[in-house]
Amino acid sequence: MIRVLLVHDEGLVRTVLARWLARESDLRVYDTPWRGAYARVRSVRPLVCAADLDCTDSYGIPPLGELCAPGGDRIAPRLLVLARANRPGLLKRALEAGALGYVDKAGPPEQLLDGIRTVAQGERFINDSLGFGFLKAAQMPLTRRELSVLTLAAEGVSMAEIAGRLHLSHGTVRNYMAAITRKTGARNRIDAIRISQGQGWL
Repeated sequence: MIRVLLVHDEGLVRTVLARWLARESDLRVYDTPWRGAYARVRSVRPLVCAADLDCTDSYGIPPLGELCAPGGDRIAPRLLVLARANRPGLLKRALEAGALGYVDKAGPPEQLLDGIRTVAQGERFINDSLGFGFLKAAQMPLTRRELSVLTLAAEGVSMAEIAGRLHLSHGTVRNYMAAITRKTGARNRIDAIRISQGQGWL
């Protein structure tokens, strides 16, 4: 029996997907929004976490590292993400978090089943249709920390608040913003946000 935790912020989609997956005799399925995901992982102890990368909390940044961190005698679940090729920034975050499986949200639901079973065996699963997104992710000039700073800036968070949320000094945040502006070829912070959103980095 494969214990699966489905993490998705859209209640209707999450419920329908969970019920559909639960029809499979080899799956025991639980579900949660991102807000309760960490606690749910601790209580359910899933073998596989199937997590949608579109997170409505945390300023759109899915806390993947938190979701898959081992704790005590609990083994970290194997991570499979539901992704889109036009969001290379989120694909990069999933790669850095050690995701083992990548399912294209635009594909048929049977691919999610294949991905869960493959990842449960400790093997990598990637939809071919996400190849372009991975190529774009590899070409991204921004680091993970720069993306975090820019994501918060795009939400209208002030420089002082960004520093507080990311536990950085104000000077460090300014340095990150200067690097972001330079790397994106932007004129200013607003232009950097526009360019990054257009590229799917945010």
